[in-house]
Amino acid sequence: MKPRHHLYLDDELTNELEALASKPGASKSSIVADALRSYFRHRAGNAEAKALSQRLDRIAQKQNSHARDIEVVLEAIAQFANFYFAFTGSVPNPDEASVKRGKNRFEYYTKHVGKVLAVGTSFGLQVEEVVETHQSDNATSDGEDH
Repeated sequence: MKPRHHLYLDDELTNELEALASKPGASKSSIVADALRSYFRHRAGNAEAKALSQRLDRIAQKQNSHARDIEVVLEAIAQFANFYFAFTGSVPNPDEASVKRGKNRFEYYTKHVGKVLAVGTSFGLQVEEVVETHQSDNATSDGEDH
């Protein structure tokens, strides 16, 4: 047995429902049931669309994060090349002091990259500042490069 429902509809909906129900093979109950089924399916479709939209948003955020990571890597490589060519002379036969100086320079480079990433600024904007800092560090140090 089907449960009975009491609904109150405005005059316009009542007239439309009675017009549709007057056709052969149609009843008010079947029309209202079909309309409710369609409405519920449409709402379920919206829920699926919303879930899909949320997934696409998460994918887009990850893609943006990956794009930023790639930009950071490219900037780091460019900065490293800049430091390498600006501060490194050719050494025909590297001695122990040259190797130590190279290690110190690489440590300075990695610390600088970490500091810039922590602050969240671009490498390109800090090239002059870093060069000046590096030159002043060299002038005040006791012969060791950083």
